[in-house]
Amino acid sequence: MEEEFEVPSPHEHALEEAVEKERDGLAQKVALMTAILATIGALVSYQSGAAQNEAMFLKNQSILKQAEASDQWAFYQSKSTKSHLDEAVATLVEKPEQKARYLADRDKQERQKLEIKAVAEGLQAESRKLGEESDAKLRPHERLALGMTFIQIAVALAAITVLTRRRWLIWGSVLSAAVGIICSVTAFLY
Repeated sequence: MEEEFEVPSPHEHALEEAVEKERDGLAQKVALMTAILATIGALVSYQSGAAQNEAMFLKNQSILKQAEASDQWAFYQSKSTKSHLDEAVATLVEKPEQKARYLADRDKQERQKLEIKAVAEGLQAESRKLGEESDAKLRPHERLALGMTFIQIAVALAAITVLTRRRWLIWGSVLSAAVGIICSVTAFLY
């Protein structure tokens, strides 16, 4: 039985080496680019999460202050009701010392109402301020999330480039990465 051996020519051998080097070179470049994009993506993701967490904390504080203000307004209403009752009873009572006592109590309720109103308005203002701060903290998150999306698309295109060996796909990856990085960098400018 005769065995056949294939002996590659030097030209074929050189051609195979060149193709292999080109594949390895492309794969190494794409792997390096992917590692850099993954690092940038991790930083963007961290910043996005931090912005979102801070915005949620401020929004919760805003809601808490609004609830405290609501409590103060309820207290204000109860003082107002008591004041009206004292005034009504004062008009019905005939004895001057009782009338004076109810009118004094009414005046006391009115003074307390003014103090309670000031506290309630202050809490509402603080709640509005915290709500605005929350909105301001959340604005970068939206832009960072968009940037992260483009960076993820860039990584996916880089992987497809290596798998298909279509060099032109790398430009889509680079463009997507650039858009993602620009979105992320400009997130804090608005």
